Amino acid sequence: MNTTPRLLSYALLASSMALVGSYVALSKPLVMVLPVFLLAWLRFGIGGLATIHWLKRPADEMPMSPATRKFLFLESFFGNFLFSICMLYGVSMTTAVSAGVIMAAIPAVVALMSWVFLKEKISGRTWLAVACSALGIGLLALSKSEHSAHGPSAPSGDLTQNHHLLGNALVFAAVLCEAAYAVIAKKLTGALTPRRITALINLWGFALMTPLGAYVAWSFDFGSVTTGSWLLLLFYSLAASVWTVWLWMSGLKNVPASRAGVFTVMLPISAAVVGVLVLGEPLGGLQMVAFGIAVLSVVLATLPGRGSAPSH
Repeated sequence: MNTTPRLLSYALLASSMALVGSYVALSKPLVMVLPVFLLAWLRFGIGGLATIHWLKRPADEMPMSPATRKFLFLESFFGNFLFSICMLYGVSMTTAVSAGVIMAAIPAVVALMSWVFLKEKISGRTWLAVACSALGIGLLALSKSEHSAHGPSAPSGDLTQNHHLLGNALVFAAVLCEAAYAVIAKKLTGALTPRRITALINLWGFALMTPLGAYVAWSFDFGSVTTGSWLLLLFYSLAASVWTVWLWMSGLKNVPASRAGVFTVMLPISAAVVGVLVLGEPLGGLQMVAFGIAVLSVVLATLPGRGSAPSH
């Protein structure tokens, strides 16, 4: 693989995960206005309308095999349906510190799943990058913990222990869903174009969420939603259902899933950056060190090895 296409693929993967982190953070105001199931249903509906022109099979693309159809369903089930439910409910039931520490496991879980299911060889440097990403986000979570310990008590302090444990379990379930999404995507990019994958998994997401979303919508007062919330919903829907999926699928075509998984570290980093710049959270010295270590993990994962060719 030439250097330019490889670097472009890395940029697409990083951009995708950074955008995921930003919309996860910015979706919090939406959850306060729209029930989770209704929010997810509207997201897939808007995403489906935006990508409907991508559904047509290109002339040079082979008809889908039964295996490809199965992977499409699993991609949407884990990466769209379950991830949305587990993450939104999980974060609402646990603390941001706990969620941040758990989300740091995403790169390691992706690498492990790639090794088990795709039989990809995991280099020592890739494992080192995974360790750096986990350490970086762990330090970021620790710094938030120290800050909260010296500040006024947060509403999260009133969480019962059972709710806290259940929230942590749901966030870890979301980590498993995100890792499965990354690994299954590698199977799909060899058979379908990124645009068509995006459109098809949106339709599956809409179909899976319709029973729950329609039930909630029946008694919901849509007149209570402000114009600003509708605009935020539009951004959330396009970012979550269109832009991030296309960026990830396009970047994954030329990068092994195990190495691409390291870029999921951009998800919690981006969420933290949005918290600092948009929500006004403080950025201390320990947090700066965490960002530096996280960036180092990406460098370790992307620099080509001496005398080695990238695997596929």
